[in-house]
Amino acid sequence: MSGIEQRLAALLNIEDIRELRIAYSHCLDSGDFDGLDRVFTADAVVGVTVGEMKGLPAIKAGLIGAYQLYDRDGRGHYPFLHAIANHQITLTGPDTATGKCYLIDFETASKPDPNPLLLLGLYADRYRRVDGAWRIVETHLDVVWPTPA
Repeated sequence: MSGIEQRLAALLNIEDIRELRIAYSHCLDSGDFDGLDRVFTADAVVGVTVGEMKGLPAIKAGLIGAYQLYDRDGRGHYPFLHAIANHQITLTGPDTATGKCYLIDFETASKPDPNPLLLLGLYADRYRRVDGAWRIVETHLDVVWPTPA
């Protein structure tokens, strides 16, 4: 493979991973929890504000619980919006990668405080290609605002 072909292949892999991270946000925000099957490996680990979850069934249960907690208006869709920015991806092997990105998390459900900003954070991820498709193997969210009390 020529140098240009290698660079193009790397760019396509990086774009697939970016799309994967965005798919996670859309699945979570819209309540499409079955869609998480196309985002995570079966043995994935997720560490976010609701705790650490290991394995796809625990991840789905934990994220469904968070969704229900924030769906205070009972609308059944988009109680929050996860905006991903500044995604930095490093391919570490032919089927592995790491990544970091910013999270700007907005609440859309009614609440006493009119500020829609829920939190600012940084995701640190590990990715693996499984059966030709990229998946999140591990993700941890470091909340930088608001600071813990």
